[in-house]
Amino acid sequence: MRGRQRVASRDYIIGHGKEENSASVRLPNAKPWRRSLRHVVVASLSSFLYGYHIGVVNETLESISEDLDFSGNTMAEGLVVSTCLGGAFVGSLFSGWIADGVGRKRSFQLCALPMIIGAGMSATANSLWGMLLGRLFVGTGMGLGPPVAALYVAEVSPPAVRGTFGALTQIATCLGLMGSFFIGIPAKEIVGWWRICFWVSIIPAGVLALCMEISAESPHWLFKRGRTIEAEAEFEKLLGGVNVKSAMADLSKSDRGDESSSVKLSELLCGCHARVMFIGSVLFALQQLSGINAVFYFSSTVFESFGVPSDLANMSVGVCNLLGSIVAMILMDKLGRKVLLMGSFFGMAVAMGLQVLAASSFAAGSGAMYLSVGGMLLFVLSFALGAGPVPCLVMSEMLPGKIRAKAMAICLAAHWVINFFVGLLFLRLLEQIGAQLLYSIFGSFCLIAVAFVKKYILETKGKSLQEIEIALLAQEAS
Repeated sequence: MRGRQRVASRDYIIGHGKEENSASVRLPNAKPWRRSLRHVVVASLSSFLYGYHIGVVNETLESISEDLDFSGNTMAEGLVVSTCLGGAFVGSLFSGWIADGVGRKRSFQLCALPMIIGAGMSATANSLWGMLLGRLFVGTGMGLGPPVAALYVAEVSPPAVRGTFGALTQIATCLGLMGSFFIGIPAKEIVGWWRICFWVSIIPAGVLALCMEISAESPHWLFKRGRTIEAEAEFEKLLGGVNVKSAMADLSKSDRGDESSSVKLSELLCGCHARVMFIGSVLFALQQLSGINAVFYFSSTVFESFGVPSDLANMSVGVCNLLGSIVAMILMDKLGRKVLLMGSFFGMAVAMGLQVLAASSFAAGSGAMYLSVGGMLLFVLSFALGAGPVPCLVMSEMLPGKIRAKAMAICLAAHWVINFFVGLLFLRLLEQIGAQLLYSIFGSFCLIAVAFVKKYILETKGKSLQEIEIALLAQEAS
């Protein structure tokens, strides 16, 4: 370790001389994003696993219910989905303390462990309770992964491409969803295939745990712990030696030392950080109240009611999600976060309007089918353009460094609570109040989200994390 620090220090000193002559062109020429990209890709495996486990029960739920003797029990089927989300709530709630305590790298490895154990338990389950226990374990890893990934991407990415890298995690989620759809296709024809679907997920979880061992630690976390030399070494790994001086100078604008451990829960909820905590919690709640995960969990059921084959429906949903995420990656650092969020939520509201029309007496037969299928695909596409990738990214940027990890944990806990109840109650509400009223409620929340984003969300495009923190302080003072 000592030798590594000497090398970092030497390159750091060399970087000082180069930077004084070419500070204005250093970043474009050095292209530091190339160095940090591979670390972000490894971190994105946690998002791939999140997407995979969200979608793995979509195609396989019918086979699982038949094999484990709870076929036709909508509450039990809802529990298979929502127990995972209950575990995710627990994992998310403690993610900030874990990330601040052991660092971002070790947090990713801890995220992979329950996913490996839980997937094995689900794959070998012989009863509903065995399946629920396995899903609970998987859920804890799912809850730990997204907030740590958001922190890690925000802290290791150059400001100019932070939005693009943030969208990579959403693309990884889409690929995980599509992977689960593909692998789940034979589940209805091959007895016990659903067990293979769970076994397969152990592979990317193992790769995440192993590759994190050689990935960079967050320099922000190291600096906050007072480990400046190690922070320089990690910046060199992420950005190159010539960029270490400017990165450290920017980081030094924030206070040094392990401040995060002194932050109390009461300060987050009622103190000077209450406003930004309110913004984050409401944004994540609105993301879920839009109804997006009801689409991901139960799209097969909805499409089959119109006679559309579930495998075709799921792949269409996956392709729309992936295409929207790719477009978002391209536009994130051009249009900015706020524009994408507002346009995304508005498009989702329009899509829910089409769903309401499909469920009304004005549409029947093939017309209702086209409106419902088209509305659902438009909804997913609109979500992927902003409401999917932006909330985690923009909140990891807006939250002050002192509270970032713990605050993200609490904000995402709101996400998982709403997600849990949507997964648990969607089918029952669909039966009891009907599609027209249910989709109207989802659409209303999308419109509320547009107004909320316009009023409360700060544009963070192209700014360093320290510049964003200063801008937020000025906003609160005015």
